[in-house]
Amino acid sequence: MPELPEVETTRRGIVPWVEGRVIQGITVREPRLRWPVPPGIGERVAGERVHRIRRRGKYLIFELDGGAVLLHLGMSGSLRVNPSGVPPGKHDHVDFLMEGGCCLRLTDPRRFGAVLWAPAPVDAHWLLRDLGLEPLDGEFTGDYLYEHARHRRVSIKDLVMNAKVVVGVGNIYANEALFHAGIRPGIAARRITRARCSRLVEAIKSTLEDAIRAGGTTLRDFVGSDGQPGYFSQQLCVYGRRGEPCRICGSVLKAAKIGQRSSVYCSHCQQ
Repeated sequence: MPELPEVETTRRGIVPWVEGRVIQGITVREPRLRWPVPPGIGERVAGERVHRIRRRGKYLIFELDGGAVLLHLGMSGSLRVNPSGVPPGKHDHVDFLMEGGCCLRLTDPRRFGAVLWAPAPVDAHWLLRDLGLEPLDGEFTGDYLYEHARHRRVSIKDLVMNAKVVVGVGNIYANEALFHAGIRPGIAARRITRARCSRLVEAIKSTLEDAIRAGGTTLRDFVGSDGQPGYFSQQLCVYGRRGEPCRICGSVLKAAKIGQRSSVYCSHCQQ
């Protein structure tokens, strides 16, 4: 699934082609996505200018007059900028026809993505209103994480993947950040000291920033808005490396199921 770095990479890639331009129309070939594409959304937004494209968690928000289009990439979706007139493929479900002749195309083989209308105030939309802090914002600190962790029995990995606490830290980057912070993923959140929470917050921030600079991680189907793959997979220290040697100490990496997700860790470097 595209996680925060992949969504942010996509946002940055489409901004020059979409932000500040008028949506001339929307073509919906397949409305049956994770939630149905609202009937008449094309007529609703045609002629409106995209004032800003921002990201909230894993959602892209196209801010228009009086509301916004919410877009989610689902499990394997991508947004590509194409010249107008490029024939659609089998999984090309929604096109945004933009001023200037380009077409922003949502490709979503599994149809777990979403294209929705959110009236103002946009952040009160039911998909956005209960989201936690952005991990790259200054408000996300060690003290904040400690206050949310100190009474929790859940694993520290489950806590940092809880979107009501902090958004966008999916399985890939939770594994990596916990490795860099030297914390085992299965340890109870309430056992993490304030100092270790601060270390983990810094690891989350640096891991996400490094992934954004690398264009995200290509796993299965993800590519950026220009069709190019992300290269952070070359820097992965633990995710997907069960049974391989730790890049730091050489110990064999172990795996465990935590919260129904695979977690890979080094029993020597992570305590």
